Amino acid sequence: MTHEDEGNYGGKHPSGTQLDERLAGEIRKRIIDGRVRCATAHAIAEECGVTPADVGVAIDLMEVRIAECQNGLFGYGEKKRIVRPLDSVPEELSDAIAKTAKEGRLTCAESWSIARRLGIPKMTVSAACETMGVKITYCQLGAFA
Repeated sequence: MTHEDEGNYGGKHPSGTQLDERLAGEIRKRIIDGRVRCATAHAIAEECGVTPADVGVAIDLMEVRIAECQNGLFGYGEKKRIVRPLDSVPEELSDAIAKTAKEGRLTCAESWSIARRLGIPKMTVSAACETMGVKITYCQLGAFA
């Protein structure tokens, strides 16, 4: 969901979807200026033994915005996104993206996996994707598809 959808993030979930109060409590503790950071949401998922998607549903149902996407794609104030294309993409990274991407798309989880495997920052993978024209899709928190 985009900032234009603010106030109706929960609308993307089926009617009757229930808010997990345990997750809601953890999220409430960490909201800053009406937002919860992507890294914080992932930390909550790990601490609570749930998936990032579960935390994303709770965030949506609480009508809280997600800030500071770890791929640099959204949530950075007026700039919105901070990722910038690389001048050149190292061959190992280019190969990893090309082997994993399907139809010019790489999921958020796949981009993180590449970063972990190559020992590089997540933002470097997303910057390489910008250079290569590969779109990162399916946010692990459900912010975008």
